[in-house]
Amino acid sequence: AGMAALAGKEEASGGEAVALQPQAPTNASGARLSRLPLARVKALVKADPDEAIFILARTAELFVETIAKDAYCCAQQRKRKTLQRRDLDNAIEDVDEFAFLEGTLD
Repeated sequence: AGMAALAGKEEASGGEAVALQPQAPTNASGARLSRLPLARVKALVKADPDEAIFILARTAELFVETIAKDAYCCAQQRKRKTLQRRDLDNAIEDVDEFAFLEGTLD
C-alpha cells in the first residue's frame, strides 16, 4: 500500500494496517497536557458541533480570565495596578499549566 493509503495508520507486524489512536500532547517532562481522552472529546464535538463551538468559546473566555488573574497577581507583587507584558510572561513561567505557552509571545 502507498503512503497516502496509510495516512493515519501504522503497519502491524502481520502487514495489516491498524488505525493509530490520537495521542494527547505532552509537556517537556512528558506529562499529558489534557486530562480528558481526546477520542471522547472528538465524539462530543461530532455529536453536536454547534454546542461544541459554544463550549470552546466559553472555555477560551475562562482561560483568558485565569491567565489574566495570574498575570495581575504578578503585577501586584511588584506593587503595580497595571498589567505589563512581563507580568504575562511571569505568569506563563510560574504556572505549570501555562508551560505550553512558553516562547509564544517572543
